[in-house]
Amino acid sequence: MSGPWLVADVGGTNARFALVDGPGGEPFRVGSLPTRDHAGLADAAAAYLERHAPGVRPSAACLAVAGPVAGGTFRLTNADWPVDTPEAVRARLGIPRLEILNDFEALALSLPRLRPADLVPIGGPRPGALGAPMAVVGPGTGLGVAGLVPVGGGWVPVPGEGGQVDVPAATGREIEVMKLLRAERGAATAEYLLSGDGLARIHRYLAEIDDVESGPLGAAEICARPGDPRCREALHMFCALLGSLAGNVALTLGARGGVYLGGGILPRMADVLRESTFRSRFEAKPPVEDYLRPIPTALIVHPGPALAGATARLAQSPRGAEGRPAQTVTPAPAGS
Repeated sequence: MSGPWLVADVGGTNARFALVDGPGGEPFRVGSLPTRDHAGLADAAAAYLERHAPGVRPSAACLAVAGPVAGGTFRLTNADWPVDTPEAVRARLGIPRLEILNDFEALALSLPRLRPADLVPIGGPRPGALGAPMAVVGPGTGLGVAGLVPVGGGWVPVPGEGGQVDVPAATGREIEVMKLLRAERGAATAEYLLSGDGLARIHRYLAEIDDVESGPLGAAEICARPGDPRCREALHMFCALLGSLAGNVALTLGARGGVYLGGGILPRMADVLRESTFRSRFEAKPPVEDYLRPIPTALIVHPGPALAGATARLAQSPRGAEGRPAQTVTPAPAGS
């Protein structure tokens, strides 16, 4: 290998890059850049290399992005970057092998690499032995969902747009919030409530329902005020809805190996999450409670799981499941 690997976790708010010395390496020279400060993925990666790794020429790269990757193109969902192609990024960076994948595909690939210290159980049994399908759900700038299925001696990620399903409202208050969401946004999409902006939206809707004045609060402010009654209700409603959604994901994917919680918001509310109805809502799916009860649910506290997943992807064959090409770009023959 002539150079280290470049890995990245690129979201609507921040683009996080690192270098890795091969399959078993740990990320180093980790650097985070504001997404909005750059015109696209190639510009952000070039800025990282110039700032954090001058003179380094990566031999391969796997860049995980928060958006759909299909048909030879990718798009960052919650940013103003244009639709782009892996080939354009590879050509700009001059990296021999480059892969683009969905950020939750990378997060799913990280699950077998996580150690007990990287996980905080949230009700139910502790995460156990690997070997069954798993899933990851994560609220951040948006809401990501992905699965991971054991195949032969390895794992195949199952990415999708699960954050765009309907809100799993169950209580009267949740239904009132959902109605306000539908009136404002035209759809009751889960991401509109289970994300950073979504938590702020829940808080605002609760004030509107109660007909009280309430200044706008962001997710970080709400998480910092768990003693405030309205903030507390917003946080607990967020966790309850997330529990219902996670249970739906477990049933849909048959995730008997566990449902793992990622994203940037949940570590800020870990105490509330543990004491909330998250787990009871996860299991409350008559008549299949016995199916869900043995499934672990845990919060990921690893500092860079998507980077670990991107590394795992590079360590695998560059061809996807059933021999189909992955979103991989290799250099064109000389003179072409």
